Amino acid sequence: MRLFSSMDTSSSGLIASRIRMDVISSNIANANTTRTAEGGPYRRKTVSFREQSAELGKRIFNSTITGSKMPAGKGVVVDKILNDQSPFKLIYDPAHPDANQEGYVQMPNVNIVTEMVDMISATRAYEANVTAINTAKNMAVKALEIGRG
Repeated sequence: MRLFSSMDTSSSGLIASRIRMDVISSNIANANTTRTAEGGPYRRKTVSFREQSAELGKRIFNSTITGSKMPAGKGVVVDKILNDQSPFKLIYDPAHPDANQEGYVQMPNVNIVTEMVDMISATRAYEANVTAINTAKNMAVKALEIGRG
């Protein structure tokens, strides 16, 4: 039934948005961490998504060759959590225990403003998926009410 497949798609979006918010929260929490278990400052993490359906190539081929409509996707999954390779910030603080010979400290490559914008975006995506699930649920309830009358 299409109703449940739309709920499945939206629930995959909820999971992906929650993971993205978790990664962003970790970035914010470690914005001042200059020493990690791997050595060096904390490196900002980003999330990469992909379509959940493994049949994407087949659907595109069928759509372009036969002219048929592509079926609905099955949602989204987190493909990878990647380390941002942008350079670390250097702050002059000779009293810091992690300062180098010249008195500079390597700080994480986390920009709080960027993280807050990303958090707002992830929150909006989460809210949109909740709205889609609630709408599908309300449509199901209305369809059952029609059957009663």
